[in-house]
This record gives sequence, structure tokens and C-alpha cells, in this order.
Amino acid sequence: MNEEKRLKIIEDIVAMLKTVFDPEIPVDVYSLGLVYNIDVTDEGIANIDMTLTAPNCPAADFIFEDIRQKVESVDGVTSANVKLVFEPEWDVRMMSDEAKLELGML
Repeated sequence: MNEEKRLKIIEDIVAMLKTVFDPEIPVDVYSLGLVYNIDVTDEGIANIDMTLTAPNCPAADFIFEDIRQKVESVDGVTSANVKLVFEPEWDVRMMSDEAKLELGML
């Protein structure tokens, strides 16, 4: 896979991640700053490192499954692996300005 195609797939994955919401927060997981890394292998496997706003998030399984299904629907992606990481620890400074505005934090 050439770099141009890889970047297009990552761009499409980001667009898809912007449709995934934590049921308790009206902002998507990407704008919340929960996604730390997106990598796509030559075989089309999408590897996503992300965290949660709280370690014991009751919606974690729902969020991860929603991400997996939506990312696997992206053209060029053969499968998606979502890895939960806690480093660095998430805090509100990781949110986009748009997300902060949406939540009344600006």
C-alpha cells in the first residue's frame, strides 16, 4: 500500500470515528481526544490506540464495538483492532476546541 492510499484510509477512519459517541457525553470520541494513534498496515489492518474518560467507563464495550464495526466498514480496511491504553492519562486539555465549545468549556 502506498503512503497516499494509507493517508486516505486514515482520513476516512477519522471521519468514521467522529460518528462514535460516548453515550454519556454529546461529543464524539475523536474530538474528545480519546484516540491516541491510528495505524494501517499494508494488509489493511487498522490498529487504533485509545483511552476512555474514566477507567471504569460502563459504556466501554459498546464504544469499542461501535468503533470496530464502523472502522471495518471503511474502504481499504480489512479488520480493526482497538487497543485500550491509559498512557498518557486523558484529561480535558486533550479535547478539541470544538468539543470544549460544545460542552460549554470555552
